Amino acid sequence: MKILIGDDHLLFREGLRRLLEQLHGDAIFVEAGTFDEVLQQCRVGGGFDVVLMDLHMPNWPGFDGLREVQSLQPGVPVVVISASEALSDIRGALDHGATGYIPKSSSVKVMMGALNLVFSGGIYVPPGALTAATAASDAAPRRGRLDGADRSAYGLTQRQREVLDCLRAGKSNKQIAYELGLSEGTVKIHVTAIFKSLGVKNRTQAVIAAAAMAS
Repeated sequence: MKILIGDDHLLFREGLRRLLEQLHGDAIFVEAGTFDEVLQQCRVGGGFDVVLMDLHMPNWPGFDGLREVQSLQPGVPVVVISASEALSDIRGALDHGATGYIPKSSSVKVMMGALNLVFSGGIYVPPGALTAATAASDAAPRRGRLDGADRSAYGLTQRQREVLDCLRAGKSNKQIAYELGLSEGTVKIHVTAIFKSLGVKNRTQAVIAAAAMAS
């Protein structure tokens, strides 16, 4: 496994590398201290298996920078590891294609679990963001105020049930965002919450679980 770590703090890069070595002892690590260096490594460093990068590092152009990285490393998961826990930053990163968002305040156990999830093809979103996004999008749903009857089995909110219905219809996150009037980042947060509530790992399993719920 080849991993690119982009962060302007040398101490954090070293700590993250040591943590990752516990998960993948044979991994090859490439480091970058600025966003320009991240781009340069993406151009000349060959193919990476995952890119881990901070926000707001030197030369950071904004969230469009995530698109630049993805264009240079097509199909490679790009995970943000940031000191910011603002929902706007989490949504912005996910809207621009990030595969996960891990706060730097996370414990070692949480961070290792999050990285394991990403390495296995999942999307990691901080639990606090799941709660905040659910509260925000359910505060003024299209049908008005939620009550206890609007919650399904498995604890899904009305908005999450709407997202799940869209998943059953085979719609992409972009299509779901347009139809429900949400950002793609918020849709990803809801999808992750649905997976967690249903105890599944991907869309196919979620659809099967949804069918079981409806029967």
